[in-house]
Amino acid sequence: MSHIQLPEGCPGIIGPMKAYPDTAKPLNELAELLLSRETPTFSKAERETVANYVSFLNDCQFCSESHAAVADYHWKNPGLSKQVWKDLEAAPVSDRLKALLRIASKVQKAARSVQKGDVEAAMNLGATERDVHDTVLIAAAFCLYNHTWTV
Repeated sequence: MSHIQLPEGCPGIIGPMKAYPDTAKPLNELAELLLSRETPTFSKAERETVANYVSFLNDCQFCSESHAAVADYHWKNPGLSKQVWKDLEAAPVSDRLKALLRIASKVQKAARSVQKGDVEAAMNLGATERDVHDTVLIAAAFCLYNHTWTV
């Protein structure tokens, strides 16, 4: 529930973005940069999975559901994201992605709780430093996005 006046009928973060296009523009550009980039070690599906997982942890239904739909589309596997939400360790995703999602979870709760061992675990499973960097940025950005609409 918003405590400031926002356009009617605009769910989630869409209301604040419509009301304040000057701040919406760079926020949308950041999301686009983080989520649409694809590398040999970090796909769009994986990036969207980080975004929807953090949104799920933040209890943001709009963002978790919408980014889960995009991730599942890229995975070509409807419902995969919700399997991750239900039980990360049992979900049918790579151990590398699970390690990155554990880092994202720590960023969501308390970013300073990420330890060198968390990063080493992800890198030992094939993640690059850039993958870790992007995971942290996606997690931090989605904490911002998920909380924007609650003001």
